[in-house]
Amino acid sequence: MKLFDATNIPVLGRAMDAYALRHKVIASNLANINTVGYRAKSVSFEDQLAGAMSPAGIAGAETDPRHMPVGSQEPEQAVPVVEDDADRKDGNYDPTASGTNDVDMDTEMAELAKNQIRYKFSAHLLAGIFKTLQESIRGTE
Repeated sequence: MKLFDATNIPVLGRAMDAYALRHKVIASNLANINTVGYRAKSVSFEDQLAGAMSPAGIAGAETDPRHMPVGSQEPEQAVPVVEDDADRKDGNYDPTASGTNDVDMDTEMAELAKNQIRYKFSAHLLAGIFKTLQESIRGTE
């Protein structure tokens, strides 16, 4: 077992990677706002992370690499996935939102702002963990 595996560092690292990827995808959507036929993309991560963090109903042991995983995965194994945004979950999908494709600038800017807040919060939590570790190593008076 590695030293930091018992902390939230791996999960926060995955989250920050997902938010950085989401930022790139949103920037790509905005850059292609006038590209005819471009389909907006999004990053799916929070649902996978929530599923991995929920208690598993069934737990299985993988004793062979060919075994299929049973139960939920570890939170640090949640991986962000870039998806085509044609099936928006909010019901506001419009194939011609910008007049030439399905990119809506207001939606993308709102998602960018939410993503920035998530990234900053994760960075703040990670900095707090490292500060606590640093204080533990140095010792407090």
